[in-house]
Amino acid sequence: MIWPSTADVVIAGGGVMGLSTAYHLLKKSPGLRVVVLEKGPFFGCGSTSKAAGGFRHQFATEVNIRLSLLSVEMMERFSEDPGAPLAMHFCGYLFLLTRKEDVAAFRAQVALQRRLGVPTEWLDGEEIRRRLPMMRLEDVIAGTFCPRDGLLSPMDLVNGYASGARRLGGHLFTDTPVTGVRTRGGRIEAVLTPAGEIATPILVNAAGAWAASIGRMVGVELPIIPYRRQYLVTTPIPEIPPDFPMVIDFAQSLYFHREGEGILTGMSNRAEPPGFNEQLDPEWELVHMEAAIARMPLLERAGVRARVVGLYEVTPDAHPILGRVPAVEGFYVVAGFSGHGVMHGPIAGLLMAEEILDGQAHTLDIAPLRWERFALAGRSAEYNVI
Repeated sequence: MIWPSTADVVIAGGGVMGLSTAYHLLKKSPGLRVVVLEKGPFFGCGSTSKAAGGFRHQFATEVNIRLSLLSVEMMERFSEDPGAPLAMHFCGYLFLLTRKEDVAAFRAQVALQRRLGVPTEWLDGEEIRRRLPMMRLEDVIAGTFCPRDGLLSPMDLVNGYASGARRLGGHLFTDTPVTGVRTRGGRIEAVLTPAGEIATPILVNAAGAWAASIGRMVGVELPIIPYRRQYLVTTPIPEIPPDFPMVIDFAQSLYFHREGEGILTGMSNRAEPPGFNEQLDPEWELVHMEAAIARMPLLERAGVRARVVGLYEVTPDAHPILGRVPAVEGFYVVAGFSGHGVMHGPIAGLLMAEEILDGQAHTLDIAPLRWERFALAGRSAEYNVI
């Protein structure tokens, strides 16, 4: 592909956020010169390809619930728009609650979710134990289940949006990191890479866990911090039924879902220091598996088929940053999804296209997600972070 010396929009990051944004820009404005720059060897090679692949509506804030409602509808139409296959399974998410304070918080959340049209069910401990006889759940007080939650293939999203963007004339490059940004008079002027520079008035920062470094290139501090997360996939466990849901032990940030004929299980280390370390932590794996086997004794007889280590991109309130950054004209951000990026990728790209081309996102009010919120008191934080 010929290197473009100029572009209308340059997108830093070729995961689900960057590619969804590119596709929706090109769909909305045919002929727009859009360039996507992925620093790694293939699109989605950052956090997207390492995601556990869940999607859910069970959030604590209205804006996150609305993002899910809109995004899941878009994913259901993926075979038509952008016109690509998407493996998607509505197995449901089942949250296990073992602390009284979580029971009270989740009761309020269920009321909010139902008000917004999410069919979340409230379950008592006995009902949960009946549904999950292969697990040890004596300490579970209550829980919630939503049949509209489930699992998808993150790389199907990436490949679908990449194919769609190319078909509409987008210029997509791998192995091309952004090494600098030139500004003039408080405006974006050019993006610098090892392959050359691209003159552009608009830069979209979709760099995920690396988004803060792009921000610093234009003198903007983005409170997006990377944290290591890891999970493993077991060999087949015949006793796991086909309709096994995504099960989350909320107090422990411990989760399980069916992956092929085995189980994918992970647990967040709340003591993990920030950083870009993507090496497996074998000590934490032992802690994780001790907790996992205590919940699901069947795991003790299974082998390990795969281990995956990636990065969460976390903001102080566990909400993403979306939209233009007024401090630098032409600088936009779609990052900081705090572990919820894949599921919100479709709608985030559409909102960014509206923000750039129409002057303001209108499918959803993104005021609670703008960068400027960090200067304000009383922000709403997301409670349901795994």
